[in-house]
Amino acid sequence: MAPLGVSGIVAPGIAEFFTQSSNPPSLKSRLLNGEKLYGALSLSYSPVNAEILGWAGYDFVVVDMEHGPGDTFSALPILRALSSAGTPAIIRVPDNDEIYVKKALDLGPAGIMFPKIDSAEEARDAVASCRYPPLGCRGAAPPLIRASRYGLDSDYLASCEQDLLIMCQAESEEAVNNLEEIVQVEGVDCIHFGPRDLRASIGLLRYPDDPRGLALLKKGERAVRSFGKKILLGGFSTPESSPAEMYDRGYDLVCGAVDVALFRDAVVADLKKNKIRSIS
Repeated sequence: MAPLGVSGIVAPGIAEFFTQSSNPPSLKSRLLNGEKLYGALSLSYSPVNAEILGWAGYDFVVVDMEHGPGDTFSALPILRALSSAGTPAIIRVPDNDEIYVKKALDLGPAGIMFPKIDSAEEARDAVASCRYPPLGCRGAAPPLIRASRYGLDSDYLASCEQDLLIMCQAESEEAVNNLEEIVQVEGVDCIHFGPRDLRASIGLLRYPDDPRGLALLKKGERAVRSFGKKILLGGFSTPESSPAEMYDRGYDLVCGAVDVALFRDAVVADLKKNKIRSIS
């Protein structure tokens, strides 16, 4: 591994000072090798919270730009905090838009998650935004971005596309009905289910116990598992579908904890246990 100059070639006079560091197996390769991984969702955009999640031992952390308040600029300290703990980051972009994707990928996440992919055409657009031309439409500045260690990683162009975990979320009845076509899109690595959005798509957001919601989710799971090519199965756990149950149904990765919810629950528990209320 040697550094890249601005032009994309090895920077003269620097290579002899550059020490190659060994990289751990990518998140994608670990999953394809059969590991079952458990991760957390970061909505607070707190680097301290991210460090705690990483050092505590979560296998990955999803940095949420869809429901979280942050953008790519505020996501950068989160990725740095996770990197200090050796924890892979997945960025969930707000939309299937090549501008969001380009800025997110330049930060160097291990994976990228696309919300609300309802069709094979949308899945192809998602994959194209992750590929440099001629295979896609990602803007090219590899020697200058964090993902390439600002040009110090000369292997970046050779490995970035094969190492990146591309995740398409199935969050609607339409998506479930189109999964047989979506999973055949070259470059889609994982179908990640959003159970609350699935219920919402059939009018059941306020009825988590209605069996039709779980039935729709399981229909989608069967469509993914029945596809011959190896497509990873991922999802968010809920009170109605625990991580253990999801692994039993064939999930490869489960995102369970949410940093703001962990803090909320700890605060409520502390207040219930310790706050002294005056007696009138």
